[in-house]
Amino acid sequence: MRTPPIVSRPEWEAAWRELLVKEKELTRAKDAMAAARRRMPWTEVDREYRFDGPDGPTTLLGLFDGRRQLIVYRAFLEPGVHGWPGHACVGCSMVADQVAHPAHLNARDTTLVFASRAPQPDIERVKARMGWTMPWYTILDDFDSDFGVAEYHGTNAFIRDGDRVFRTYFVNNRGDEAMGGTWSYLDITALGRQETWEDSPEGYPRTPPYEWWHWHDDYPA
Repeated sequence: MRTPPIVSRPEWEAAWRELLVKEKELTRAKDAMAAARRRMPWTEVDREYRFDGPDGPTTLLGLFDGRRQLIVYRAFLEPGVHGWPGHACVGCSMVADQVAHPAHLNARDTTLVFASRAPQPDIERVKARMGWTMPWYTILDDFDSDFGVAEYHGTNAFIRDGDRVFRTYFVNNRGDEAMGGTWSYLDITALGRQETWEDSPEGYPRTPPYEWWHWHDDYPA
C-alpha cells in the first residue's frame, strides 16, 4: 500500500485548504444540479397503479399519504432475489439501513416509501428482523416496468396537484448511493429543500433554514 507522504501539521493544513477550494466548488455544482432538477418538466401519470400495504390495498395516489410529494424507492425483496426469503438484496438493504428519520421529510410535505414484489407478510417479517420502519408496499401491477425499475433498483420522485400525479425525477445505478439522508432525498424532489437560499422558480415554497427544523419527535402536527 503506497501511502501519501507524512508532513508537518502546517503542511497538512495547507493541503487541506487547497482541497477545500475544490470541495466548495463541488458543493456549488451539486446545488446547481438540484436547481436544474427543480426546473425539470413534469410528466403526468395516466393510470392508477395498485399496491398492497400494511393497511390494505391502495394506489399510487394513496402512497402520498396526503402529502404533496412522494419518493418511491424500488427495493428488491421477492422470490428469485439473492437473500430471499430472509433478506432483501444486499445493495437495497444497505440503502434501507441509511434512511434517515422520515419526520424531517414529512415536515417538507414529502413522503418516502419503499416498494417490492414480496407479499406484505414477508416484507413485515424482514423489516422486523432488520429494524426498518419506513412504509413498504407490495407492487401489484406494472409500476416497476413502467418506471424503469423492473430489473434494477431506482428512486422515482412524484408530485401531486389534487388527484393528478406527475413524475418529476428519476435516479438509479450509482445515483442511488447518495440516497438515505434527508437532504439527498429533498434535493431530487420538484420543490427541493424549500429554503430561502435555494435557486428555485418563482412562487416555490421557501422558509429560512433552521426555522422549520425540529427534533424528529417534536414536529408540529
